[in-house]
Amino acid sequence: MVYNSHMNKEPEKLNLLPGLLLPWYSGNKRDLPWRKTSDPYAIWISEIMLQQTRVDTVIDRYSVFLGELPDIRALAECDDDRLMKLWEGLGYYSRARNLKKAAQVIMKEHDGRFPDAYDAVLSLPGIGRYTAGAILSIAFGRPCPAVDGNVLRVLSRFLPSAEDIGSDAVKQEFAARLQPVYPPDTSSFTQALMELGALICLPNGAPLCGKCPLKDACYAGISGEWDRYPVKSKKQTRKVEKHTVLILRSRDGGTALIRRPETGLLKGMWTFPDLPGCLTPAEIAAALKDRFSVRAGKITALPETDHVFTHIEWKMRPYLIEAETEGEGLLWVSPSELENDYALPTAHRKILSKIKNK
Repeated sequence: MVYNSHMNKEPEKLNLLPGLLLPWYSGNKRDLPWRKTSDPYAIWISEIMLQQTRVDTVIDRYSVFLGELPDIRALAECDDDRLMKLWEGLGYYSRARNLKKAAQVIMKEHDGRFPDAYDAVLSLPGIGRYTAGAILSIAFGRPCPAVDGNVLRVLSRFLPSAEDIGSDAVKQEFAARLQPVYPPDTSSFTQALMELGALICLPNGAPLCGKCPLKDACYAGISGEWDRYPVKSKKQTRKVEKHTVLILRSRDGGTALIRRPETGLLKGMWTFPDLPGCLTPAEIAAALKDRFSVRAGKITALPETDHVFTHIEWKMRPYLIEAETEGEGLLWVSPSELENDYALPTAHRKILSKIKNK
């Protein structure tokens, strides 16, 4: 790994971080529920929830999840559909599946105790280097860096570094350079780096350099060249897919759901039936008869809705359909069951608000 000249000239700058960050963090950290515990299980759950999900959304689900699944055994034994319902609204449902798989491994191989060795944690399903470092430094007091996008942005501007932060090798190099800098309070240091990136060294728009505890030592802040860092390779263009989503209502007020295949996007989840492309009402009626033996009555178009996954964007055209027959291969659920018992992916949950009053 070859760093640019600024990094080579100022390796000692990283040693400044604990003294500058820890006092700032003590006085400015957000009051978040997962910061009130050192339980590795609770911290693990919060870290997985926070991946690609807004903090405000996680706060709403975190306490509910832990209230029903308070420990590793409860998670390992949780029914899959119930687990999906507890995860509803957080998106990226493979995270929840991996949580359960990891809990089962912990029950089997670690006597139900969350492991405290780096390799053992890293080997658990759904846990990468960042999450392993976060759990070990926050819950167990180990000097294990947790290098995420926030940390990479802070360090790239502070040193600076013009290396591509999308590179796994660069992430590992940053982690290796941070490890000897860790103070005894590993938990606060890990969280201080993350907090600075979330609140001050912002990802979109100008950072709040005037409020930054690193302002007198940060290259990008002093030079005003913050917009040059970090450097990241361009993402591939997302594939766009068009879907016709079918909200089928039975005469007694039931709504039809279908279980998706165990492979592919949203695998194994309950969703509204959907068909590829933008179909006309006549095409919808024909498809319902052919695929589900459902005879369609009134078909009402609803407003179009978009949803962005990591690599795919769905453009959805939903239709509310009066089903004159219940057909085959569909699960019909009552309004209360739809609300309380079955987890819908975020892409389809967006449509619920459009049909509640219809």
